[in-house]
Amino acid sequence: MAPVRRDTRGIVDAAEFFTHVDFRRVEPAEPLRRYVEQYWLIDWNLSEPYVSHVVPHPAVNIVFQRFEGQDPFVEVAGIQLGLFAQKLEGRGRVCGIKFRPGGFRPFAPEHPVTHWTGHRIRSPEVFPDTDPLTILSPDDEKARVAALDTFLLGLDPQPDPQADLATTLVDRIGADRTIRRVTDFARSEGMSVRLLQRLFAAYVGVGPKWVILRHRIHEALERAETEAPVDWAALAADLGYADQAHLVRDFTATVGVPPTAYAQGVH
Repeated sequence: MAPVRRDTRGIVDAAEFFTHVDFRRVEPAEPLRRYVEQYWLIDWNLSEPYVSHVVPHPAVNIVFQRFEGQDPFVEVAGIQLGLFAQKLEGRGRVCGIKFRPGGFRPFAPEHPVTHWTGHRIRSPEVFPDTDPLTILSPDDEKARVAALDTFLLGLDPQPDPQADLATTLVDRIGADRTIRRVTDFARSEGMSVRLLQRLFAAYVGVGPKWVILRHRIHEALERAETEAPVDWAALAADLGYADQAHLVRDFTATVGVPPTAYAQGVH
């Protein structure tokens, strides 16, 4: 069971988040790594309620959840288009599966991934024979990770070259800051814009433009939390914005506050 590098991208006020919860990321079993980026495990025991906020990634999650005063449950969480908020109180536990972009479709091939976008759908509608307690009950973390592996392998995903292509393309957007326009990206991949958009709709759940913009916001969030002060004009240029005003607009629309106010708050 290998831990995954601690990565705060997408977590709003990550330093505050880590003071309230015990959060870990773990790799899945090797046969699952073409589909799954990581498992994420959270435990908390709070004397006062806390609301976490996350700027979502272009990834579908399956989430096993136990909140105080509620029956345990599992849900498929499609890509959330806006800021995601979750209230935590008392004691609880979450075991999540974060799929790689494109990686969820082989587990639910009957629907395009846009079917799940913006929705959180509980079992038994999706995986009717799944008992969330088999994942959430073990006190030993290795046992919970092994149960997640068993759950996914039991779904018998079938390799899909189109899913692999979608994963590769999203990874390329994340790694190459020079990718700024969908038309240029499609041309560089030898695809039409329409074909690229159809692939993303079927296998990722959002369009390539959304993925490009979301990577920009994640980068801006991370820089705001790790650098003081931030040269916002230089960062806007580095991220491919026409000017600082465009970065401020996208950041504010996504996070809810302007980037300068956010940076002041976390520092």
